[in-house]
Amino acid sequence: MTVVLSPNPYRDRGLKAARSARRVLEQAGVEVLMCLPFDLEESDRAELPPEIEFIPLKKALARADILICFGGDGTILHAAKDAESYKVPILGVNLGSVGFMAELEYGELSQLSKLPAGKYAIEERMMLDVRVFRGNKSVFHDVALNDAVVTKGAVARVLDLAVYGDRVLISQFAGDGVIVSTPTGSTAYSMSAGGPIIEPTARSILFTPICAHALQAKPFVLDSERLVTVRLDAGSRKSAYLSVDGGRAFKLLPTDRVEIAKSQRLTRLVKLTGRSFYALINQKLGKG
Repeated sequence: MTVVLSPNPYRDRGLKAARSARRVLEQAGVEVLMCLPFDLEESDRAELPPEIEFIPLKKALARADILICFGGDGTILHAAKDAESYKVPILGVNLGSVGFMAELEYGELSQLSKLPAGKYAIEERMMLDVRVFRGNKSVFHDVALNDAVVTKGAVARVLDLAVYGDRVLISQFAGDGVIVSTPTGSTAYSMSAGGPIIEPTARSILFTPICAHALQAKPFVLDSERLVTVRLDAGSRKSAYLSVDGGRAFKLLPTDRVEIAKSQRLTRLVKLTGRSFYALINQKLGKG
């Protein structure tokens, strides 16, 4: 078995967690490769342990059985697209504040010894294809594990938005924006905006208005086969932006339409502990 360790050096200072994991895995007979999840400035690279050899992530994924990410949910989100391209499942080690997608906490690294014996399960998580059309031309495409968010610009007032399901109007409202998320993303920004929590293995699409100035603007849980379209008011001159999984914002024109649908791609997460989703929710969010 070959396992790739991808530590976020801003979360795992000195790569302490990654080096501990490497010891556990090598003692269990696993080949371990080390990669960085993103490029670093030269000044930041100087702080990395000099004895560790790093190889490019995509090169490592081509021969990997499992990718282990060290950090918060953002680290897993960042790795998800590359890992899916190589059909490599991800195991998250939480070094952040919440970490809903992470399977292990830092104190549970000894459980990694189960991997070479095959004592783990794979959980598939739905993803979303997100496209922006300008007329009939596609001008943006990305894939989301968590969500796609349309929001106002920093100095704009509320946006006038319309949300459609299979070209049929579902909701029209003024507000700060709208979140379209997967069940995995239901515990992220959508939950903070008042959306429901959905079991992460469900197959559905959730849209949640952000600070809507309308009584009828409520979250909707849609069938996963729906095509969700978000449009701005055609006469609007306000700035709006699209962000996928918290990535760099794409500026939307008033005539653009954002189309979001279930992707054929899936993120595969490694499950080691047998911990239920409900236990995780109580652990991370408290018991009321």
